[in-house]
Amino acid sequence: MEVKYEHEKEKDDVVLRVADVWKSYDELEVLKGVSFELKAKEVKVIFGPSGSGKSTLLRCINMLDPPDRGEVYLSGQNLMEPRINLNLIRAKIGMVFQHFNLFAHLKAIDNVSIALRRVKSLAKEEAREKAFKALERVKMTEWADHYPAQLSGGQQQRVGIARALAMEPELILFDEPTSALDPELIGEVLQVMLDIAKAGTTMVVVTHEMGFAGAVASEMIFLDGGLVIERGIPHNLLTSPKSERVKHFLKQIDILYGRHEELLKESSEENK
Repeated sequence: MEVKYEHEKEKDDVVLRVADVWKSYDELEVLKGVSFELKAKEVKVIFGPSGSGKSTLLRCINMLDPPDRGEVYLSGQNLMEPRINLNLIRAKIGMVFQHFNLFAHLKAIDNVSIALRRVKSLAKEEAREKAFKALERVKMTEWADHYPAQLSGGQQQRVGIARALAMEPELILFDEPTSALDPELIGEVLQVMLDIAKAGTTMVVVTHEMGFAGAVASEMIFLDGGLVIERGIPHNLLTSPKSERVKHFLKQIDILYGRHEELLKESSEENK
């Protein structure tokens, strides 16, 4: 996949622009001037070690935890403007969490439809119809009337993805969506994410699944200590990184998850 870098991109279809974002908690600087742009239908993958600021970056993007300084733009709108309605903005940014965050007392279809009713003020039947279509996209209609406790972790996460899709957001943020899953359940979630990426969903994904990243990413960004250490298209970054820090990290990923080069090759062949 040929990817244009930021200076080559036309500005009119940039969905997300993160400009020099900084974030601290007391004396700890978590993000130190992070910048990137994301065009419509692109997938940006953020990876790096624990504590590097990846999840904080996502929380800054959807303003759950606003940056201390810097700017975040959604379709040209500066989210740092003091008078902005953040509830309306968050309705345009989907979020898929590590631990699913489903309501235990609601069935799968109601977990998906509840935001449609409360945020978009849809009638019950219209909300359920849209929720069912979203569950269809993640292959979960068979379990629409099941409660979270009756579902596997992978199924719960697919419901979480359906919940985000149902809102028809401008982009979806994924915060390590497979990290809480048993190994045998990871594949079903990655397949759904691959499917929606192919369908043109604009996504920012924090993940250590390098095979998946290589298959879907327009660009990958390695974050460490709150800094962008290296960025580039998947093939270059995964097979011949310039930074010694990135090389070391990928070697550790090899030990934990298997050869990322092989995963990258397999994913590319499967999705030709």
